[in-house]
Amino acid sequence: MSEEPDFPPPPLAEQERMVEAMLFASAQPVSLRDLADRMPQGADPAEAVASLRRRYAGRGVELARVGDSFAFRTAADLSFLMQTETVETRRLSRAATETLAIIAYHQPVTRAEIEEIRGVATSRGTLDQLIEQGWVRIGRRRMTPGRPVTFVVTEGFLDHFGLESARDLPGLSELRAAGLLDSRPPGEMSVPLVREGDEDDNGDDTRPGDLFGEEDD
Repeated sequence: MSEEPDFPPPPLAEQERMVEAMLFASAQPVSLRDLADRMPQGADPAEAVASLRRRYAGRGVELARVGDSFAFRTAADLSFLMQTETVETRRLSRAATETLAIIAYHQPVTRAEIEEIRGVATSRGTLDQLIEQGWVRIGRRRMTPGRPVTFVVTEGFLDHFGLESARDLPGLSELRAAGLLDSRPPGEMSVPLVREGDEDDNGDDTRPGDLFGEEDD
């Protein structure tokens, strides 16, 4: 039996063109896995993306990382030119902005933990609004009595605010200065921020007390 010929991968320049075409054509950020699935065998999308990011650095359009995915975005310092194209959205309520900030800084976090930080009950409508907005999604269940669900921010949230990951979130004073939080800190918003790795809800090592010490049964 004759073996099928082993073709070499395309040159890096050609791989860059492939990645560039796919990212420009996609309305959503594209992961390396999705790029690899479409590219010829032996291609290295990670290397092609890294090369493209260097080539677009400092230009009007830059290749930005959004979570584990990539997308072309207008350079941050030129965003003022796009203001006429921006659709004005309804401002989130104070409860929604506080809840969103808590989830972003403490994820994965349960509804009970959100209420503990805010000091008041959180309505289901507030969480539904953030989920419908595409900024929050349901994460893994906690291995505690009742197995409550947790909440985490989405790649859509990171993309909207121009963040690569939750580790790039600004400080609370910056959020208040930008009008994203009320000037009066809600509850205990000064507790430690999210730790490296906590924003990934795919791990199975989340245990009671990760965020607040030991939980009551």
